[in-house]
Amino acid sequence: MVKLTCLVRRKEGMSPEEFHSYWRDHHGPLVLSTRSGSHVQRYEQHHRSLSDYEPHDDGQYDGVTEQWFESMEEYQAHIAEKDFAEVWADLPKFLDVERLAFVVTEEPVVILAGR
Repeated sequence: MVKLTCLVRRKEGMSPEEFHSYWRDHHGPLVLSTRSGSHVQRYEQHHRSLSDYEPHDDGQYDGVTEQWFESMEEYQAHIAEKDFAEVWADLPKFLDVERLAFVVTEEPVVILAGR
């Protein structure tokens, strides 16, 4: 299993509510509706709690997304699909793409506490 993990920050001028709504209701379904998205085994969005912005936004990340792939070949096939450009073009509509941070990892090392 290969996992793409991204730290995401909303674009300037977009409220947290607008950002989370767009990410959840538009971008997520867009990813999964594409040929590129057909290579994704699992797609998770971890949204920062709106109450965590109080009393003010600290300028940090708004969430984390994870996309799981069966193999590195499937991940590479995902980004090689022609319609991946459509997904990539959607990012500046809601993300600060300059602050987008991501890493592709393989099987995790799991360390259980107390065992």
